[in-house]
Amino acid sequence: MSRRCELTGKGLLVGNNVSHANNKTKRVYRPNLQVVSLASEALGNSYKLRISMNALRTLDHQGGLDPFLLKAKDGVLSDRALRLKRAIAKKLAKAAA
Repeated sequence: MSRRCELTGKGLLVGNNVSHANNKTKRVYRPNLQVVSLASEALGNSYKLRISMNALRTLDHQGGLDPFLLKAKDGVLSDRALRLKRAIAKKLAKAAA
């Protein structure tokens, strides 16, 4: 399991620790990833996803999992999230027809 958010694609960043004497050593900045159960209103189920807490705040701001996934670009989503997005779009198109 990679250290990458399934919804935003946020991953590791590399930088330097800089001491008072200006010595530089490599370090890694990791995203705050948590396993969260998110409910899809269109599908009527809840799904466990490993997302960053920044993504969770964005989900709350945009109104839930369904609107977030429908607006998200396919390139940043994980395979599981992309399957969810397609299932939600299919269900909403079927309901609209």
